[in-house]
Amino acid sequence: MEQLSRRGVVLGLGSATMLAACANPIGGDGADVLDARVDAARDYLRNTYPSLEELFEKSRGILYIPVVTEAGLFVGGAYGRGALRIDDVTVDYYSATRGSFGLQAGAQQYAHALFFMTEQALQDFRTSPGWAASADMRYATPSRGGSMGSETTTQFAPVIAVVFGQSGMLAGASLAGVKYSRIIP
Repeated sequence: MEQLSRRGVVLGLGSATMLAACANPIGGDGADVLDARVDAARDYLRNTYPSLEELFEKSRGILYIPVVTEAGLFVGGAYGRGALRIDDVTVDYYSATRGSFGLQAGAQQYAHALFFMTEQALQDFRTSPGWAASADMRYATPSRGGSMGSETTTQFAPVIAVVFGQSGMLAGASLAGVKYSRIIP
């Protein structure tokens, strides 16, 4: 009986954690608020990491998720909302969700952008009913400096992820297993 109650406590805490992750501060305030947050994320990337300029210039579209809230205690979850922009114009809105199990405890928030470097990658993303980020996605790490030129990124991956603005106490921020779905804000 004691083991059953421990299991119940762990599952209950994990469920509460996943629900807390869904309390993302973006909320349901509509497209105007979401677009303003996307503008802020775009401007932050451009102003803070000028080495990403070539990605901005060569990408066919960029999905900005300005705030992802992630939390876990053995069972975890992450949630965020953002916008896909083509030629810096919002064309669709998306949510990013992920569930996880394993040795984890803590919470964090971060932002990310997916740079679609080919028309095919952008088309695959837009026509998919639910697109999942894979473990082999190429990551650009703007905090380490250096050039993000075409020879190091665009030749090797149709989609490049940039994770930035991390805060909190959960180790790492990976996009593997994140599912993106089109939404109406």
